[in-house]
Amino acid sequence: MNVERRGSIKPSVRQTQLGLPQEEVGPQTKPFLINRWQVYEAFRRVKSNAGSAGVDKQSIAEFEENLKDNLYKIWNRMSSGSYMPPPVKGVAIPKKSGGDRLLGIPTVSDRIAQMVVKLEFEPDVEPHFLPDSYGYRPGKSALDAIAVTRKRPPVSA
Repeated sequence: MNVERRGSIKPSVRQTQLGLPQEEVGPQTKPFLINRWQVYEAFRRVKSNAGSAGVDKQSIAEFEENLKDNLYKIWNRMSSGSYMPPPVKGVAIPKKSGGDRLLGIPTVSDRIAQMVVKLEFEPDVEPHFLPDSYGYRPGKSALDAIAVTRKRPPVSA
């Protein structure tokens, strides 16, 4: 699925590039094809990352108490295109240099929805990045970029 802006979702490239009439693809009641197991996998990953409760004050443990219904709500809203992310909880984190940095903490359900998008989107776009692209990439960091830069010979002007 392609995210245009928060709360507005376009159909995935896979659906639009098939070029097959709807009858050949099969009957579809939801406009977005989201696998229910992918929503569960997203929950497992969010749970393993732990994290605090968002503005709804619901912890991962509380979310898990009614797991089946909570995951169904996320799947249903995302696959129908009606998912709307709730506000994030703002928490001030002190900086070493003084002052504060505002950190946004999404709700557990929103972290799961974000993970569903990541699981679907990342494998499609990752092959298109250049090897020297390090920002927000899986398995790459700013420290990796610095290490590569230090290994390269200096460029003369």
